[in-house]
Amino acid sequence: MIRALTLAQQAAAVGETPIGGIIVRGDVVITSAHNLTESLHDATAHAEMLALRAASKILGTRYLTDCDLYVTLEPCPMCAQAISFSRIRRLIFGAYDPKGGGVEHGPRIYTQPTCHHRPEIIGGVMEHECGQILKDFFAKMR
Repeated sequence: MIRALTLAQQAAAVGETPIGGIIVRGDVVITSAHNLTESLHDATAHAEMLALRAASKILGTRYLTDCDLYVTLEPCPMCAQAISFSRIRRLIFGAYDPKGGGVEHGPRIYTQPTCHHRPEIIGGVMEHECGQILKDFFAKMR
């Protein structure tokens, strides 16, 4: 999570919402990303989406069944569904997102009967640090 938090700090430094994510297989980092929605003018360029795309390309498969995703914020519904479609083994996230989350909040994607794959979920890892960078970022924007 420390590496994902570093990516979130990099995102904030370039004016992106500070969310970072990494995909690992065993002890090996396959890929890492931070939000690029502003830079790419792409509403889908969330850290999770970018990391999933890159990991699939690197590993040559759409299914990431032996991979874990670390991300600094509870994934939104779009990212939660993409995580399911990618068959990520384990989702580890930092701060909870009561407004925009799709895992423990909002539509709770993995509890839906139409969800075909539910990763193991571990939330609240370094929750304070992951949440604080977001609070600081948005406080500066006001």
